[in-house]
Amino acid sequence: MIMTAIRRYCLGVHALVAFIGNSVSYLMPVLAFVVAFEVFSRYALDKPTIWAYDTSLFIFGYIAALGGAYAQQQRAHINVDILYNKVSARTKSIFNLFSFALAMFFMVIVCKMSIGKFEEALEFNYRRQSEWAPHMHHYWLMMAIASVLLILQLSSDWIGSLYQAITGKPLLPEAPIEQEEAAQ
Repeated sequence: MIMTAIRRYCLGVHALVAFIGNSVSYLMPVLAFVVAFEVFSRYALDKPTIWAYDTSLFIFGYIAALGGAYAQQQRAHINVDILYNKVSARTKSIFNLFSFALAMFFMVIVCKMSIGKFEEALEFNYRRQSEWAPHMHHYWLMMAIASVLLILQLSSDWIGSLYQAITGKPLLPEAPIEQEEAAQ
């Protein structure tokens, strides 16, 4: 019963992170349009906008931060492959336990600071120092949400690594990418 609950938690986190990661990917064409519009407006019309630079910074920040948990889920973050690829799956799990715990600790600090900055931005009406001067509170709220999302993904990965370190078997069914890696 406990294992069923743990598997459901991990699958739920996996589904949530995949949904948000895929959803955020739809902001890429929006970012490209904003940048292209600014280039056209600046060079073809000789009338640069006051909002395009700030908007593109915010969109890029949203894509990068909210996509971090999805990158973790897909194992797209940097790894020290020279050592990691030469050890057994069980030893990899032990390495992962340490690195995921360290990453979760860091993300808890990021989340706490982001919540503080969000509250501060609301209280003092922080704006970006530009001609357009958009509000900043939404960005700090997004950073807090992104860090919680990454903490959830890391906790799911940590549980899976702990299970594999103890039993030698994966907690969840392997994804197609992991099956291809295991075959090689």
